[in-house]
Amino acid sequence: MDPEATRTARDSLELVFHMSNILDTGLDRHTLSILIALCEMGLNPESLAAVVKELRRESPPSSSSPETVATPP
Repeated sequence: MDPEATRTARDSLELVFHMSNILDTGLDRHTLSILIALCEMGLNPESLAAVVKELRRESPPSSSSPETVATPP
């Protein structure tokens, strides 16, 4: 990936993370990055949102692992 593309991707992730914080989603940068990559691979964003909601319902809150979907405070 060239430096310009890397910077654009990083800026885009920061923008999405800022929007996520405004909307109080509780999603961290790593999780958002994975979700964006899945969308870019063609997965349906609404289906991904449903999976995130289901995972939040099924799993207890955990702040020790950055790879889990964080729950809002």
